[in-house]
Amino acid sequence: MSCNIETISQKDIFHLSFPEAQTIVVCGDIHGDFNGMIYKLCQQCQLEDTLLIVAGDCGFGFERKGYYEEVMRRNQKRLSDSNNWVVFVRGNHDNPAYFDGRVINHKRFVAVPDYSIIEAGGSTILCVGGATSIDRQHRIKAWQQKEGKERRFSSSISQDPLAPNYYWENERPILNPEKLELIGELFKVDTVITHTAPSFCELQSKSGLSYWCVGDEKLMDDVNAERATMDQLYQMIKEAQHPISNWYYGHFHQSCNQNIDGTLFRMLDIMEFHQL
Repeated sequence: MSCNIETISQKDIFHLSFPEAQTIVVCGDIHGDFNGMIYKLCQQCQLEDTLLIVAGDCGFGFERKGYYEEVMRRNQKRLSDSNNWVVFVRGNHDNPAYFDGRVINHKRFVAVPDYSIIEAGGSTILCVGGATSIDRQHRIKAWQQKEGKERRFSSSISQDPLAPNYYWENERPILNPEKLELIGELFKVDTVITHTAPSFCELQSKSGLSYWCVGDEKLMDDVNAERATMDQLYQMIKEAQHPISNWYYGHFHQSCNQNIDGTLFRMLDIMEFHQL
C-alpha cells in the first residue's frame, strides 16, 4: 500500500494517509526542478520510506501537462525502489488548476488542494497554499509577448485551464473558515505547511519590494493582504486549540527558524530539506 486517499464529501476535505512512511521531510521551493529534488531525496540523502512535502512553487503550469506526466514516469522506479512519496502544495508560481487532488494524483506523486490533511509518521499536517508574485507584471508582459508570437501560427489560443502560462491571477492564499471548522471536528493538527507565512514571521523586511512596486501600484497592498490572511489562518488554528508545534513555509528563498508562542516556524530556502 502506498497511500490512502479519502475525500470527506461533506465539505470536500482532501485527506491523505501514508501508513508506510517512517520519515517526513519538508522541502522549500523547487521551481520546476523535479528531477533534482528526487535525486536529492533518493540518491544524495539516500532516504527510504519517506514522505517529502514540497511547500509550494513546485513549478506546475509552465509546461503542458504531458511534460509533468513524463517527469513522473521517468522517476517512478527511483521513488518506488526507495519507497518514497512526494506531495506538492500550491505556490504562487504554480497553476492552481493542478492542485485539485485529481490532475496530479499518482502512486508516488500527488498535488493536493488547499486545506488538505495529511497523516503520516504520527503527525497530522494541514496544507494551505498560495502567495503573491511580486514579479507578476513582468510575468504577464513576458507571457503576452510569447502569446503574441504564437498567434502568428495559430488562429486561437487554448482555453484549457491547464494550458501553459507564466502567471495565474488566483494565486493568493484563501481563508476558508468552513473547512477549518470541519477539520477541527475531525482532526487535531500538529503541523502546518504553507507557501507564505504570517506577518509576524520572517521575512518581514519589504525593502526589496520597491523595485517591483514601480508600475504595480496594488502590489504592496496585495502583499500585505496575503500576510494578513495567514495571520487569520494562524489565529483560527490557535482558537480551535490545535496543538501546532511546527509550521513550515518557503516563498522567501531564505532559511530561518523562529519559536513563537510554542510553535517552531521554519522558513525553507530553495531545495532545502528539513526532517519533521
